[in-house]
Amino acid sequence: MSYLRFDKTLLTNLEESLPREILRTNRSGAYHCSTIVDCNTRKYHGLLVIPVPELDDENHVLLSSLDETVIQHNAEFNLGVHKYHGDNYSPRGHKYIREFQCEKVPTTIYRVGGVILKKEKIFVHHESRILIRYTLLQAHSATTLRLRPYLAFRSVRQYTHENCQASRHYDEVSNGIKTCMYPGYPELYMQFSASNEFHFTPDWYRGIEYPKEQERGYDFNEDLYVPGYFEMEIKPGEPVVFAGGISETNPENLNELFESELERRTPRDNFKNCLINAAHQFLNKQDGESYILAGYPWFKCRARDLFIASPGLMLAINEVDKFEAVMQTAMKAVYAFMNREETTLKVYEIQHPDVLLWAIWSVQQYAKFVSPEEACKNYGTFIKDIMKFLLQGKHPNFEVHDNGLVFVEGREKAATWMNAMVNNRPVTPRTGYVVEINTLWYNALMFTANLCAGGGDMEFSAELTAMAEKTKVSFVETFLNEYGYLLDYVNGSEMDWSVRPNMIFAAAFDYSPLDAKQKKGVLDVVTKELLTPKGIRSLSPKSAGYNPNYVGPQLQRDYAYHQGTAWPWLEGFYLEAYLKIYKRSAISFIERQLIGYEDEMSCHCLGTIPELFDGNPPFRGRGAVSFAMNVGQGLRTIKILEKYENQ
Repeated sequence: MSYLRFDKTLLTNLEESLPREILRTNRSGAYHCSTIVDCNTRKYHGLLVIPVPELDDENHVLLSSLDETVIQHNAEFNLGVHKYHGDNYSPRGHKYIREFQCEKVPTTIYRVGGVILKKEKIFVHHESRILIRYTLLQAHSATTLRLRPYLAFRSVRQYTHENCQASRHYDEVSNGIKTCMYPGYPELYMQFSASNEFHFTPDWYRGIEYPKEQERGYDFNEDLYVPGYFEMEIKPGEPVVFAGGISETNPENLNELFESELERRTPRDNFKNCLINAAHQFLNKQDGESYILAGYPWFKCRARDLFIASPGLMLAINEVDKFEAVMQTAMKAVYAFMNREETTLKVYEIQHPDVLLWAIWSVQQYAKFVSPEEACKNYGTFIKDIMKFLLQGKHPNFEVHDNGLVFVEGREKAATWMNAMVNNRPVTPRTGYVVEINTLWYNALMFTANLCAGGGDMEFSAELTAMAEKTKVSFVETFLNEYGYLLDYVNGSEMDWSVRPNMIFAAAFDYSPLDAKQKKGVLDVVTKELLTPKGIRSLSPKSAGYNPNYVGPQLQRDYAYHQGTAWPWLEGFYLEAYLKIYKRSAISFIERQLIGYEDEMSCHCLGTIPELFDGNPPFRGRGAVSFAMNVGQGLRTIKILEKYENQ
């Protein structure tokens, strides 16, 4: 039995099947995302979604869906599913689905009378091309397969509607056609491994709705253009492969190409392998540079997310070369920022005051997973340059005070990962001495000092060590309160006593300004007030403003984003702290916590972890369907746990 398998009872119940999504990506930035019954419920869903850098920096839906129709004895059975106004679904192809599983690739089994049809989908690794293989497993008489493409040719942020500007022109190519709806877009090639006949019957399918967008308070309907349909005979045991891409391919090679791509896939047959597959989806290569996308389907490469996620996404699964490639690109972006240079690199939000400190933390993990010597060799100069940049006051929002603490301004613009904005103002205006930034600062001072000492730069090492001693004393005096936890931020006489998760880093990092007793006090408060089965709450239920449900329109969700929702990536640091304090006795507790995420493999988006969860039961997954920091910290936790188990 497949690890990720669903039977007809669930699949034919749209209340159960529509919330379950499937995501597949490739290294070129293209992706396919839909529900497990192939009914698109988001504007971001599509069969072939690709970046079009000639137009903008967004992804674009070219091929929205491909409806299959099985024809026997002149009777047509349409296997597609689309939602229309009034909760109407037409056609209702999901009623023919008998099984769905995605251990290696998404595979759907349909049964129509005596016909059993298997559909498998796979992305080509390094080009914008999706392959769909149809195999007739059983049929008692001649069977025709009809395939009807639904075209969008629009940004994932927009919708398409019936218009007279859309081109209906198409050209025949080998075993298929190519077409392009609007200038500036690439041609869409639709080809088959078998000969077929294309029937040009252009029409618009109007009023298709996306309920996920309706839930989020956005416009939610569009019209899709269907140029016609392909028709071919299909025989039992002889697979037919469809290829949708932006360049022509050789139809004779499609079966072989599908098999070769299939061999490269790691089976999703357990929790860890699911996370490994999810980790591979975030790596994105463009113009010779390597990026980590923060999440799917709408995030780009954000600097903070890149540095926090990369050690887990790559180092924890022994893909050191990929980590080094991503860091090479990130280093260029950091130097461009520090030197105030224009850059075409697509690493965003690098200006936030904690980002450069997270870069050092990422190098620190490299030193632990690979070796301090390699870290010094490859990144020693880099992190020294960062520290000098910060100490010399060159960062626009990073001021080192005489007491050794870092002061940042966060009233007008969000300065930390708690970055929700309403009416151009931060929902959580954290300003002054911010607890995790100063924790990161102390950790960076100590790690860089030790790396410099190992590399022979004793003078700079001594300077950093002296600063760290000053920071350590001031940190405890400033943040530790009489209740045993850390204030979230301090700005003169203004102190934020809210119980938030940002203090957990002081218990988790290798270099902490807290002693063992103080770390345990912090861990106990987080355990008592913030821990959930799906992550660490962003605010305690006992604190003012607790708002745990990330639902409704954008404004409502912004007010809840960091006011009680639970974040899995934070739990990675919580579990690391727990292991450091309780050692091997913590192993069973850590394993129980991870089970909460294993359950998530068959919910929301299969085989991965969503962006966040509601802070109250039943802790529903919300936001982006797959989030890099969550997957990365999950894999890093598993790696750390394995280390303790093997001691």
